[in-house]
Amino acid sequence: MNREPDVKTLGESENYAVWVSAEAEQEDLIFHIELENMTLHLFEDEWEEFVSVILEAVR
Repeated sequence: MNREPDVKTLGESENYAVWVSAEAEQEDLIFHIELENMTLHLFEDEWEEFVSVILEAVR
């Protein structure tokens, strides 16, 4: 059976979007960061590190 992934948008603007997906076959969440024409795909541990670095940068 080919199921569509569960998708949740975490935030978006005119040029950027962040969303998370959970594939039926995988136990990991995948975070997607869309920056106009580029998309980063991060597993949960990578996402947590990325968020930590961004929060540090804006302080």
